[in-house]
Amino acid sequence: MAFKIHINGTTHELDVEPETPLLWVLRDDIGLTGTKFGCGIAQCGACTVHVDGQPVRSCTTTVASAIGREITTIEGLSDDNSHPLQRAWIEHSVPQCGYCQSGQLMSAAALLSRRADPSDNEIDSAMAGNLCRCGTYPRIRKAIHRAAELKSGSKT
Repeated sequence: MAFKIHINGTTHELDVEPETPLLWVLRDDIGLTGTKFGCGIAQCGACTVHVDGQPVRSCTTTVASAIGREITTIEGLSDDNSHPLQRAWIEHSVPQCGYCQSGQLMSAAALLSRRADPSDNEIDSAMAGNLCRCGTYPRIRKAIHRAAELKSGSKT
């Protein structure tokens, strides 16, 4: 079936089955490979994208459920690493292997969109669904706090 979906500000027309996971449409049909496949059962968070500003696991979200909604992938944060989270991630050397990082960033972006200055507990709660096999959780938390500062302009 033919679908039109809106991703990172661009409308894409696709001819795919309605039950196709959004993850595979993003990666295979559109070529946005920043969103990663981790587990396929919405447990690891590597495939996190935003649908209408809310973090969702694209491995279990169907393309049909994305019709008429705004999808943002890691590529949609910025193309030059200027997003406060990307800047903070670099500043705090967050990635180790890097595989989970696009999902981590997308969950963190959703948190900062609804909470300008989150507490450690709020960060831990919002990020709980994103697994990092390298254990960079302390750096992730520091980077989220730093991104909140950058976003507010309090410390540049």
